[in-house]
Amino acid sequence: MTSPETPRRPHEITLRFVTEPADENLYGKVHGGAVMKWIDQAGYACATGWCGQACVTVYVGGIRFYQPILVGHLVEVRARLIHTGRTSMHIAVDVLSRDLRTQAAVATTHCVIVFVALDAEGQPAPVPAWQPQTDADRALEDYAKRRLALSQSLALERPPALAEE
Repeated sequence: MTSPETPRRPHEITLRFVTEPADENLYGKVHGGAVMKWIDQAGYACATGWCGQACVTVYVGGIRFYQPILVGHLVEVRARLIHTGRTSMHIAVDVLSRDLRTQAAVATTHCVIVFVALDAEGQPAPVPAWQPQTDADRALEDYAKRRLALSQSLALERPPALAEE
């Protein structure tokens, strides 16, 4: 008798959709807040798919908007696991915008999100370790580790207090 195969845990996901007029800001482009929501949704789907548990966003770092997204464009939000800790998952997210008429695509946004898995009581829970398989995977994991070290060193600093008026 053979044992059932363990399901393969996906380490990346791409969400695709067409932007709508409801996504538009005052300047005729897609609102940055809408893009950040899509980034969080893709990151959550990737993290939850990997660990099989509920997750919460604990950090979003280095969000960079390179190009605006136009209403009516196809948006691709690619979330990819790049590092795991004991209870955390670092997810790199890249956003592309594609003109459906010309098929021209442009990278618009990038960031790294850290999610923590939660158990049934809402406490941090261990996640399956992710092992890089390719040189590109190893480079992304090194990138995640450098970002983690930088964010930890900044967390030790106290920001200056806001001046009272």
